Amino acid sequence: MKTPFKSGFVTLVGRPNVGKSTLINQLVGQKIAIMSDKPQTTRNRISGVVNRDDAQIVFLDTPGIHKPHHRMGEYMVETAISTLGEVDVILFVVDVTEHYGSGEEFIIEKLKDVNTPVYLLMNKVDLVPKETLLKTIDSYQQLFPFKEIIPISAKKGDNLDRLVQLVVQELPEGPQYYPAGQVTDHPERFIVMELIREKVLQLTREEIPHSVAIEIEVMKKREGRDIVDINAAIYTERDSQKAILIGKGGEMLRKVGQLARRDLETLLGSKVYLELWVKVKKDWRNQEVFLRNFGLSNLE
Repeated sequence: MKTPFKSGFVTLVGRPNVGKSTLINQLVGQKIAIMSDKPQTTRNRISGVVNRDDAQIVFLDTPGIHKPHHRMGEYMVETAISTLGEVDVILFVVDVTEHYGSGEEFIIEKLKDVNTPVYLLMNKVDLVPKETLLKTIDSYQQLFPFKEIIPISAKKGDNLDRLVQLVVQELPEGPQYYPAGQVTDHPERFIVMELIREKVLQLTREEIPHSVAIEIEVMKKREGRDIVDINAAIYTERDSQKAILIGKGGEMLRKVGQLARRDLETLLGSKVYLELWVKVKKDWRNQEVFLRNFGLSNLE
């Protein structure tokens, strides 16, 4: 008897910087979500598709849940919370090297409002003693009736096979939503923007990261050549930030371009000619028109 094909949607929730993007990249086998040691890196709901012979799992990597300080922050939190009632499985990711706090408390209160099975993923277990891990597991068991608590290391890939197996058990019978070779539902332009933004996050100081947005102005294959031409604008909110992003003699912008080009060539499978500009849009994170232009608004 043929095993029925299963498919469904799984959301990853957690406060900023717990390793959700690292986890989703590990699960799909390539980089589709940007990673940074700075919190609140993910801004949109990024879908990663895991294909198996018996199942297709669509993982949703959501923005970290945090107290918002501007309209963009409100959008990010709304995006994360809105997935809870739309999926087949919820994976609540916590960082076992950090103490339980208001972020986790807020998420658990939201989880009490849904009937979806919730698995608790204790990430970064390779960084704590076993005794500490067992105490943390015990404390979380008192807070919520998790379907199961799974210790993992997203960075090393530890215990992810077991995680996928448990998720597949929860999924209903269903169709293959995406072609077998597809690992994300986001267009290439979106991934290109995110990879450029990742390099800005890696290279700049604290005052820069969350005031940055990327807009692709040109992206096309050069006629008769295996080269993709990309012109992109890096938007920030202040002239002082623009000066930092450009750097002395344009050095910072060159570094961003060099690092981004490597990842873009891997993503696109072609040589990439990348041109970057830095532009200022004052207070764009509080202006709906700019948020919509940058794909960061859920308002029509």
